Amino acid sequence: MTDNTQGQAETPIAYTALTTGTAVLDADGAEIGTVEHVLQDSTIDLFDGIAVTTANGLRFVDAGVVGRITTAAVHTTLTAAQAEALPEPEGTEVFDADPEEFGGNGLSAWFGRMFMREHWMRRND
Repeated sequence: MTDNTQGQAETPIAYTALTTGTAVLDADGAEIGTVEHVLQDSTIDLFDGIAVTTANGLRFVDAGVVGRITTAAVHTTLTAAQAEALPEPEGTEVFDADPEEFGGNGLSAWFGRMFMREHWMRRND
């Protein structure tokens, strides 16, 4: 699908193709800010959301409110009021290996212990 928003042709793209500085729009097409970076775990193809530079500082847009991503913009389902109330990103991300991942006597557990798989879980401290 190709639209013509603000004079630019829009081609749908994956979150992995998003670039810094891409416009982020609310549901009415008003600009919220621009993409600072994408929050993802590429090892398991997980899109968590987008850190957005706004007039009020850095804000977090959850993947659940991203409607579509195009070459011209990230279109969200946020209302203007929701966009204004976006949260700041919280803390620094600290991850630990999942200790149960390598438990057991099976072949999969052995490979996990031997080659340290890259599955991680958030530490709760």
